[in-house]
Amino acid sequence: MTKTQIALALLTFVASAPLAGQTQTDIDPVGDFNLPFYVGPLNAGLDVTSFTVSFDGTNFTLGATMAGPIDPTLVGGLYVIGVDTGGSANPGPFANIGNPDVIFNRVIVLNGQTEVATLSGTTLVSDITGNMFSITVPVSLFGTTALGPLEYGFNLWPRVGTGNNNQISDFAPDNAVLRLVPEPATWMTMLLGFGIAGMALRRRRRQLAAS
Repeated sequence: MTKTQIALALLTFVASAPLAGQTQTDIDPVGDFNLPFYVGPLNAGLDVTSFTVSFDGTNFTLGATMAGPIDPTLVGGLYVIGVDTGGSANPGPFANIGNPDVIFNRVIVLNGQTEVATLSGTTLVSDITGNMFSITVPVSLFGTTALGPLEYGFNLWPRVGTGNNNQISDFAPDNAVLRLVPEPATWMTMLLGFGIAGMALRRRRRQLAAS
């Protein structure tokens, strides 16, 4: 079996793996407000310290922890989660504030005052407790998508209004999206890279043995 055949076999195995029980977490530094662009208050409840995405085969659970309590009196306090379900433009709309790789074509919004989260006008199950929040999103709400659920990309950005990009206090992850597994093209590149590295190692061993 050739290296390409092995890579394709491994890729097929990965693609057919069960969807349930997948979780990824981004740990974000404390105090890394989106300066110098951000012009809002340096409120600890707008500073992301961790962002987690889980999928059980039916629902996504999105959770985050802030550096301080989420303030229900903060006017315009929103927690926006962009979701890339495939076909999102790159660079994304935040290139002018140094985050071109934050791409998305779906938007989930949690209102810090009302504690109501929505996706495309549909109200979601959500909770805010202290400095943490959680949102449950049925995968069916995303409709037909170019990527499979495990390949969706997620990014969380708190903000203090719905106007300009300078209202965004933080990104988690920074200039990237959080995916449960890499996209198929990324898997192929990785697997072919492993195959090439293996061939090079074996060639080196043969050269050493011959000498």
